[in-house]
Amino acid sequence: MAEQVGDHVLGRLREWGVEQVFGYPGDGINGIIAAFGRAEDRPRFIQTRHEEAAAFAAVGYAKFSGRTGVCAATSGPGAIHLLNGLYDAKLDHVPVVAIVGQTARSAMGGSYQQEVDLRSLFKDVASAYLAEVDVPEQLPFALDRAFRAAEAHRDPTAVIIPADVQEEAYAPPAHAMKQVPSSPPSHPAVRTLPAAAELDLAAEILNAGDRVAILAGQGARGAGAALTQVADATGAGIAKALLGKDVLTDDLPYVTGSIGLLGTRPSYEMMRDCDTLLIVGSNMPYSQFLPEFGQARAVQIDLDGSMIGLRYPVEAALVGDAEATLAALLPRLEPRERREWRETVEENVASWWETLERQSLVEADPVNPMRVVRELSERIPDDAIVTADSGSSTNWYARQLKVRGTMRCSLSGTLATMGCAVPYAIGAKFAYPDRPVVALVGDGAMQMNGLAELLTASHYLDRWEDQRFIVCVFNNGDLNMVTWELRAAGGAPKFGPSQDLPPVSYADVAGHLGFQGVTVTDPDRLGDAWDLAFAADRPVLLDVQCDPNVPPIPPHVSRDQLASTTQALLKGDPDAWDVLVRGVKTKARELLPHRH
Repeated sequence: MAEQVGDHVLGRLREWGVEQVFGYPGDGINGIIAAFGRAEDRPRFIQTRHEEAAAFAAVGYAKFSGRTGVCAATSGPGAIHLLNGLYDAKLDHVPVVAIVGQTARSAMGGSYQQEVDLRSLFKDVASAYLAEVDVPEQLPFALDRAFRAAEAHRDPTAVIIPADVQEEAYAPPAHAMKQVPSSPPSHPAVRTLPAAAELDLAAEILNAGDRVAILAGQGARGAGAALTQVADATGAGIAKALLGKDVLTDDLPYVTGSIGLLGTRPSYEMMRDCDTLLIVGSNMPYSQFLPEFGQARAVQIDLDGSMIGLRYPVEAALVGDAEATLAALLPRLEPRERREWRETVEENVASWWETLERQSLVEADPVNPMRVVRELSERIPDDAIVTADSGSSTNWYARQLKVRGTMRCSLSGTLATMGCAVPYAIGAKFAYPDRPVVALVGDGAMQMNGLAELLTASHYLDRWEDQRFIVCVFNNGDLNMVTWELRAAGGAPKFGPSQDLPPVSYADVAGHLGFQGVTVTDPDRLGDAWDLAFAADRPVLLDVQCDPNVPPIPPHVSRDQLASTTQALLKGDPDAWDVLVRGVKTKARELLPHRH
């Protein structure tokens, strides 16, 4: 039988090194699904419960593996469902290729069933590259260019293939007018370096500084050694944007942790007091947590020149690869004594870890959510992968989890979408089937799509060498992050009809889906629960009954935030008294004298 277009698609994916495609079937991609049936599990088709989860899993795979993730969906509704995950990839600069079906060419424009204008639909999210394959000869360059554009721009791309084209006999492009050839897959390394004069200017600024602060984002991943050398040469402390949480371990005494609304007090203090700022691979949007404008001279390193100066006015703009640029900058630095500044940073960091420990032990009803991550942090293996969802639980992940060893972790950074953690974890497991994976999920996200994707994880368990797949649900019966945003930003009390969640035993549901379900209502049993999960030989779900009234206090509370929260409580918030008590007790732990 002649090779069909669907067969050639999978053959080309194999050449690109694609090992699995996350997707959901439908008649718009029947030709490709049939080709999977003939492909002998190369690549594997990984069936999620929903196309959105397929896109999230592809994003998670790409984030943790460093390779391009691939997802597939049918026309119309399937293609629409991909969008949230693809926008997550776009906003976090992650390479993902979406292969999408379409109505047969003979029916296009006829308001046919499931016909959607996919070019318009994907025009923004796949702006790096979007193509529709209308004849077989288009396929090689369209698919190859989608991969090359995704990797070059670190963006999602999309290839639309009508249903009837998928089943046609494949014909390669000819050496002829109006036909476009392609070339074998390749992955050229990008080692862009700024000009010498720009490096000299950056070094002059950093050498002149007395109180140097570094902000490292996900663009600094892989540059940890060079980053620490620059920090030692300048006496700097290093704060980490949330997407860069795993760029450096938290064992380093001058690493101040996360920055921003979910950040730490040492990061806030360092930015408040520094006179020089070096930003490496970060687009952290909350510029109010950076130095006051005009306070610090600034240098920025970023592979994407369009990101330079977007968050803070910089004097030296270094467009280049983080590791190579830092290595080129290092010989130009003049190490000198900045002991007082570095010691201040390290003292603040040590005090903060003590504060976090005390805050995690504040009595709550029934479990303090801070302690959930604190107990995890003390037990998690050095090679574990952690995914975090969007919600109040993200606060505790950001502050309480200590990164060490070769740990990797991520979340939906810029889109901050709910529902990403469990499919991210599935993608991570396919990237590293020999490493334990932990997903930290709020009960809102768990009800949104997490419960369904437990079934996906259970279904593919035999593919994973290490079968530790741990989901921890922060079960507080509340869409908690929005509740706190209503109080702190809008001065509005909690509105139960929109915020209260229907009760469910996540442990019981997980038990029916092949997981070992564990319910935790006693904070003193948290450690045992984590120990059980990491010792298990199958997936485990921890259903932790958390107190919704433990406040996610930012590192610096503005007068407006305090006034809004007070106003909300006075307006009849149903949890006003508990919020007040938990807030006072938590803040008090920060104000207690330290042991230094």
